[in-house]
Amino acid sequence: MSTSVTRESNPDRFEISSDDTVAGFTQFLDRDGRRIFFHTEIGEEFGGQGLAGIVVGEAIDATREEGLTVVPVCPYVKKWLTKHPEHEDITAKPTPDDLAAVGA
Repeated sequence: MSTSVTRESNPDRFEISSDDTVAGFTQFLDRDGRRIFFHTEIGEEFGGQGLAGIVVGEAIDATREEGLTVVPVCPYVKKWLTKHPEHEDITAKPTPDDLAAVGA
């Protein structure tokens, strides 16, 4: 199995492909220097392969490289970040405005 992660727009998200088939994504909204991650989804047929962790990890790394703050609203992203404390320095709790912006 070969995987790749790409950044897509409309909607803004990082997609993970497995053997050239889109397997899932983590969706975000960029707002005021903050990248709000609000939804992660992996197709049922791709479950149990660790793909969610790969796409979220690469998305967080890209966010750091872009100099943005990670704002986890998505439960999976929140959980992933608890297992990767090396990203605490760029992570912020969502504000009411962040939540309103993503309809949470």
